Amino acid sequence: MAPKRPIADDAAAPQPKKHRPGFKIGPDNLPDVIKIKKDLIHKAKVKKSYAKLKAREPIAETPTAIFYSENAQPVEPASQELHPDRQAMLDAPHESPPPHSQSQRPQRRENRRPKYFEKEEAYAAEKKAEAEAKRLEFERREKEKSQKIEERERFRKAMAKARTGGKNGQRKLGRESKVLLEKVKKIVGE
Repeated sequence: MAPKRPIADDAAAPQPKKHRPGFKIGPDNLPDVIKIKKDLIHKAKVKKSYAKLKAREPIAETPTAIFYSENAQPVEPASQELHPDRQAMLDAPHESPPPHSQSQRPQRRENRRPKYFEKEEAYAAEKKAEAEAKRLEFERREKEKSQKIEERERFRKAMAKARTGGKNGQRKLGRESKVLLEKVKKIVGE
């Protein structure tokens, strides 16, 4: 069995520095991720350079330079100097962007949901249309049927009235002839 090393040697030995990969936002091939990553790196560099600048300049503890908040804790006033990036933006010539026309605007893909049941929906719509057509045909036939029944009933009543005897018990030929003439016209018309 090998002897153990003393604890003092463990603490004194330099630990190898772990390799830390850069931060991950998402897949590297997406344009938004690349833009966000660059923006975060830029902001971190600006903060770092600002911290270095602040460390170099001594803070003057004068009563005019320190403001007190409600809690009576000192708060530093805002610096009057502009950040170099902001100054560069202000110095750059101001150009208004050209107005977008329909031809210059990038074509957007429609955010439509994929239609998984497109065939089934088409089939259901077809069946619905067929059912509606059947219902309309059924209503039309029912209407014709009821009209024919009413007409037959009217004809039967008219014939019954014509067949009843008149003053001397004879049939009313004038009434009967009108009903029979209507019947003949209908048969000839068909």
